[in-house]
Amino acid sequence: MKPDKHIPIILILVVVTLAGYFLANTKISSLQETVNSLTSIKDKNLVELERIGSELEELKNQDQIKINKDLKSEITNIQQVYTKAVSVYEELLDLKTQTAKTADLDNIFADSLVLLSKRDYTEAEKSLADLSKKILDEKTKIAASFVVPVNIPQNNTPPGVGYSRQQVTTDAGTFMVSLVAADIGSTKVIVDTASDSDCSNNCPVLSLATYVSRSSAFAGINGTYFCPASYPSCNGKTNTFDLLVMNKNKYYFNSANNVYSTNPAVIFGSGYIRFVSAASQWGRDTGVDGVLSNYPLLVNGGNISFGGDDDPKKGSKGARSFVANKGNTVYIGVVSNATVAESARVMKALGMENALNLDNGGSTALWSGGYKVGPGRDLPNAILFVKR
Repeated sequence: MKPDKHIPIILILVVVTLAGYFLANTKISSLQETVNSLTSIKDKNLVELERIGSELEELKNQDQIKINKDLKSEITNIQQVYTKAVSVYEELLDLKTQTAKTADLDNIFADSLVLLSKRDYTEAEKSLADLSKKILDEKTKIAASFVVPVNIPQNNTPPGVGYSRQQVTTDAGTFMVSLVAADIGSTKVIVDTASDSDCSNNCPVLSLATYVSRSSAFAGINGTYFCPASYPSCNGKTNTFDLLVMNKNKYYFNSANNVYSTNPAVIFGSGYIRFVSAASQWGRDTGVDGVLSNYPLLVNGGNISFGGDDDPKKGSKGARSFVANKGNTVYIGVVSNATVAESARVMKALGMENALNLDNGGSTALWSGGYKVGPGRDLPNAILFVKR
């Protein structure tokens, strides 16, 4: 039998097919291993990312973090309401210098503090806002009810010497003014201070009567703005003042922080008085009798220099202290029931050439043979008239 010539070809095809199949399977197996390997790598990365994410979330949710965030929010709420409470309390203190009838308002303030202690910040803030409005209403009511005594003469001419209380007519109304006049040639005007040098806290203070007595003065008035002990906001700087003052001992207070001061000042010399629009215009001459800076300047060169601003304290009615001059006559005094801008109009109506506003409110005090206004609270400094 003759062999079939097609068998070798068939065998070859079978071998090739099997070889191809084997190679294909090998490639598929290799590819699958690669895919599995890549998948494994991908899964590991995903697991790692998820692990890191979970760890981060866990850190965010740790109790200490929550506590700190809650505490921060709590502090913010307390700070906001506390700041408001301090402001309203100081408004209430200012009102007490005008009237003793504050019992109902005192009770509202006490209730506000109870709400604050209970951490009911919303209601506490509402209560304080309501109290602030009631205080303002009461101040407005007191101002409206103020009547100048009928026995006070109406006179727009200031005295040439001595004490006077008179009604002064201005374009803003009629005001009662208590003032003391002295000739600068025969009068030494000094600034006395309770402290002998700069003081940053718990500074000494004295009554105006004590200042008058220890300097043998015949008249005196309260001096600069300062931070009274009764104000909570003055904690850590009690009875301090930061304005330029040279006292009778020739010591300049707050010299360093007034080098560039834009606050006005008055200089009392031997036989003259000078006003400057900024304390920075004045050096540190100790040849003068006294220097005191305060604000605002009411009248400068015979013209009104303060017409009002957005400070509610300056814009409310109250007793307004001043130091002024008309020629060689120097004046200290108080305008009753006036805003600071109205006080400037009074100075203009009196013909003052220059006038400087002094501290007021609970600090207001005027002495001439006794208290004519005040006594007010104890003071860190005062302006005094002493005979030469």
